[in-house]
Amino acid sequence: MATPEIQNGSVSVMAAAPVAGPLDQNGHSAAALRVSSPIRIFLFFHKAIRAELDGLHRSAMALATNRGGGNIEQLTEKCHFLRSIYKHHCNAEDEVIFPALDIRVKNVARTYSLEHEGESVLFDQLFALLNNAMKNEESYKRELASCTGALKTSISQHMSKEEEQVFPLLNEKFSFEEQASLVWQFLCSIPVNMIAEFLPWLASSISPDERQDMRKCLHKIIPAEKLLRQIIFTWMDGLKICNKRKCYEDDPRSRSSGSPNEQGHRSCESSQNCDGIIQSDCGATTSSLYFPIDDILLWHKAIEKELIDIAEAARNIKLNEDFSDLSAFNRRLQFIAEVCIFHSIAEDKVIFPAVDAEISFVQEHAEEESEFDKFRCLIESIESAGTNSSAEFYSKLCSQADHIMETVKKHFQNEESQVLPLARKHFSPERQRELLYRSLCVMPLRLIECFLPWLVGSMGEEEARCLLYNMLIAAPASDTALVTLFSGWACKGCPGGICLSSFAIGGCPVEEIKETKENFGRSCNSCSCSSTLNENRNCGLACKCEKTVKDGNLDSSLENIASEFSGTLSQKASQTNQSCCVPGLGVSRNSLGINSLSTAKSLRSLSFGPSAPSLKSSLFNWETETDSSISDLTARPIDTIFKFHKAIRKDLEYLDVESGKLSDCDENFIRQFSGRFRLLFGLYRAHSNAEDDIVFPALESNETLHNVSHSYTLDHKQEEELFEDISSALAELSQLHENLNVKNVSGNLSESPSGSSSHSNSLKKYNELATKIQGMCKSIKVTLDNHVMREEVELWPLFDLYFSVEEQDKLVGRIIGTTGAEVLQSMLPWVTSALTQEEQNKMMDTWKNATKNTMFSEWLNEWWEGTSAASSHVSTENNSSQGYEVHESAGYEVHESAGYEVHESANQSDSTFKPGWKDIFRMNQNELEAEVRRVSRDSTLDPRRKAYLIQNLMTSRWIASQQKISQARTTKAEDGEDSLGCSPSFRDSEKQIFGCKHYKRNCKLRAACCGKLVACRFCHDEVSDHTMDRKTTSHMMCMNCLKVQEVGPVCTTPSCNALRMAKYYCSSCKFFDDEREIYHCPFCNLCRVGKGLGVDLLHCMTCNCCLPMNVDHKCIEKGLETNCPICCDFLFTSSTVVRALPCGHCMHQSCFQAYACTHYVCPICSKSMGDMSVFFGMLDALMASQVLPEEYRNQCQDILCNDCDRKGTAPFHWLYHKCSLCGSYSTRVIKVDRDPNCLT
Repeated sequence: MATPEIQNGSVSVMAAAPVAGPLDQNGHSAAALRVSSPIRIFLFFHKAIRAELDGLHRSAMALATNRGGGNIEQLTEKCHFLRSIYKHHCNAEDEVIFPALDIRVKNVARTYSLEHEGESVLFDQLFALLNNAMKNEESYKRELASCTGALKTSISQHMSKEEEQVFPLLNEKFSFEEQASLVWQFLCSIPVNMIAEFLPWLASSISPDERQDMRKCLHKIIPAEKLLRQIIFTWMDGLKICNKRKCYEDDPRSRSSGSPNEQGHRSCESSQNCDGIIQSDCGATTSSLYFPIDDILLWHKAIEKELIDIAEAARNIKLNEDFSDLSAFNRRLQFIAEVCIFHSIAEDKVIFPAVDAEISFVQEHAEEESEFDKFRCLIESIESAGTNSSAEFYSKLCSQADHIMETVKKHFQNEESQVLPLARKHFSPERQRELLYRSLCVMPLRLIECFLPWLVGSMGEEEARCLLYNMLIAAPASDTALVTLFSGWACKGCPGGICLSSFAIGGCPVEEIKETKENFGRSCNSCSCSSTLNENRNCGLACKCEKTVKDGNLDSSLENIASEFSGTLSQKASQTNQSCCVPGLGVSRNSLGINSLSTAKSLRSLSFGPSAPSLKSSLFNWETETDSSISDLTARPIDTIFKFHKAIRKDLEYLDVESGKLSDCDENFIRQFSGRFRLLFGLYRAHSNAEDDIVFPALESNETLHNVSHSYTLDHKQEEELFEDISSALAELSQLHENLNVKNVSGNLSESPSGSSSHSNSLKKYNELATKIQGMCKSIKVTLDNHVMREEVELWPLFDLYFSVEEQDKLVGRIIGTTGAEVLQSMLPWVTSALTQEEQNKMMDTWKNATKNTMFSEWLNEWWEGTSAASSHVSTENNSSQGYEVHESAGYEVHESAGYEVHESANQSDSTFKPGWKDIFRMNQNELEAEVRRVSRDSTLDPRRKAYLIQNLMTSRWIASQQKISQARTTKAEDGEDSLGCSPSFRDSEKQIFGCKHYKRNCKLRAACCGKLVACRFCHDEVSDHTMDRKTTSHMMCMNCLKVQEVGPVCTTPSCNALRMAKYYCSSCKFFDDEREIYHCPFCNLCRVGKGLGVDLLHCMTCNCCLPMNVDHKCIEKGLETNCPICCDFLFTSSTVVRALPCGHCMHQSCFQAYACTHYVCPICSKSMGDMSVFFGMLDALMASQVLPEEYRNQCQDILCNDCDRKGTAPFHWLYHKCSLCGSYSTRVIKVDRDPNCLT
């Protein structure tokens, strides 16, 4: 049996609206096209959906706050209708719009389809709550309001993103005709029974002007066929949805009740007045054993036959190993899968509820869908493997085909034995026909156009005529054009071009059919065997039909009825060879491509609610299975970033649960809740900024991944706004709570009625605001949950595919390099609290590996007890220096760098020499010299470290004596015997501003080394023979009250009233500053001048320095852990401005200015220090003006260029040699060629 090719999951963008073509050709401007773009109809859809969401949430809030206008029944009704409408809207997008867009613009559609998945889950949660038994409790009502608010927020944000990203792309990438075709296919992908409700609801939800625009838009979208336009505009002008919504596909009450929908009522009403005829029809049916409901057996027969053919085709593929036409085989399977699933939906939604609400084949339907899904995945695997496919694949293919056939066959047998007998027993023929017609209308037009010819092609002629007759009788009067279209499509499947519906002869006279059908309906309504001629004729037709059926001559009856309807008695339908002249939908079979993405969307879109079969996997299940397994087996550096999602989810759960307690809580709870919220807000902002600034640009830099992150950037903007709204609402709630407490304490409530009324109003406002915040917390939880889920499904696997481990390490380094110390101190405990011990260890190992060149481990050990000493090993090079900063253009200064000697002496990683000062003091001269020689011969020591140790050994006796003196001074100071430095110092003595020439501050520090009170460490070092380690400082003196106390940000003396020692205080560096913007870099472990990491600076993990964010630089590993090449001051701890050269080496800014007066190359690598084109041009002129002696003119010299690092030759010269490759004069001579024939 031939299977029609159905366009499912792929889209053709061929013109479907011939009237739209001239618009483009007649010179419409681009702006005019945008205004009249067919895509605008989606904006109308969105407006109507937003209005429905607003109404739903208002009803839920009214219910939660005990205002009038809210009750559970109305709310449930609205929810069912909204889900039904929005679900089919999403399914059509997944099936038509997104696959087409994905062909033109990659990496956009997938995330929106994943959002549809999340929204479907939201609806499920909402209905689970609606079915809860605790409907009278206040907490239940608030939770219901929260869920509707979350649903409203999620869908509104989704639609806003589509309007900002998807719709402009559709306008840009598709022509007017292509857009019209897409929208038409969109409409044709919505089930008939739903679009009949969808269009009038849409028309009633927009303004009259917009309704007129929509009609114009539809005229451009619908093919220029009178019948198609009549069908669509009849639906659009329908009033049944505007007036009342009696039947919702997802309403369990309509499923359980046996009452038909409105179409069913009309169908019954059209014939119920011919009482005698109906009764004789029932008797005829019983006597002849013909029941209209038995047409379902024809569906079963056709499906079984097609599955047998597919199984046979699979066996042929296995035998012949011919996989050249697997795509066609896949399309064939896709078609029958759609038919089966829609047939299952029709049974679940129409037939089973009408027969017996207890009957359910949901499990069987879900199993069938799962089996079809496995079969399709197997075919795609074989198709992608091609000639490499193994015999095992083909065996699985045959086995799966046989398994599907057996599963479906068994399912059909059960239905035929359990369901159909009940339908035959309890329903009249009219009711049976109605159920069949409604089952057909569960399918979309796109599928019905292929299904009816395919079904008729599997039947005999008599069976086909009976099918058409039943459909004609069951259809309501308003569906005359639609049933005409169905009949014409069905006739196209009849072999030999025979037309079964003779009323279609002569070009489908739709108006005549409509008029005849109306006359037939009126005559039946008034038939009493004594009517007008016209009425008697029509009623007689019905009687004749029923009598002929009773006699068993069904074929003849159908012919006669059809000929009577058409008014053509001279020709029988069985004798014609003309095909029905009805239009097709104009949906071309020539697709732009079918792939697993579009196929998955298409099949997933067939899930019509929790009771219908649905794919349990995600949209791209077979694409992500491999990726997920990789993620589970291998640890990657980028996983660290996604570990934050676990902590985010934990706090979101806290906000969601605890926000329900805000309506009845104390001030401490509000303060605690607000603090937890602010922590989450701050850390989320840091996380999203890192993604927007670092992770997403890294993904977008790969050409294959363009556009993959745009949707997530839009998510961040929307989530930021939602966080801001919650923050404002919490501040208002805190103020209201404080006011209520003040009123309660004042005791005025019992004294004044106005006071009592005011308190009541405030309390009501407080409860309403608390309910609103609960809903907002639910919304942020749902939004972020969906966001991080999509990131993990879509973005996370991309790092394995496109980024090496080293590149991921760099990304992690860049991310944490823009994170300040304060944020890290909050973030690390927050994240690790949500992780297991193993996950914590992996995360910290990744962080330490990314920061191995920095002081991060040292900084971490200073404050976080979660890091063990054993796991925070720091290399000798790291401990020997503290950090540096490069500010080439901004002129920032480096302040508060640690002393060099302190860190060298504190090194614990060197096992070569560790004597204490007392041990050294006891050594004699020979022992010291021997120790010096031993250190000198140790090849494992770094030269800088070796020089330091030798110097200290040679001066050890003097150093030991100084240590004793310092200890004695410290003891005296502690005993109060030495009051040196107890007076205040001033930065500006005239204005009495405390501080020193280096810093403005209100305190002095007590040096731990000598006990002196000094304004800063520089003041100490200027007058002492040793340096001060500010990090060991434990006491300070307030210069306002002269009280020595423990170091801290404020003075603890009551008389000073918590006077701040400075605007900025660092507890790690014991550093105070009252003038500049300072931040502590956790990777330099020093305080730096600037606004902070991630604000105007970042820390380079390779160079181990802080740099302006907008400055590109060349990385040299630990490049500044060296001396200035000019003044030999150690750059790492220098307090003056450092300049980075283009080659990556650095020197002091002041040294550079002096050095550049006479040199143009780096003193270390001899590369040019800047753009030397002008200077090199001057040298060219100089070289051209100089004439060399005769004996040197033909000599050449082999040179090495310092700028391009390549070798070449240059004419002989005693000073200048130009590189012939890059034109630089920064070269060196490596060989003189005395060949007189040397040419350059």
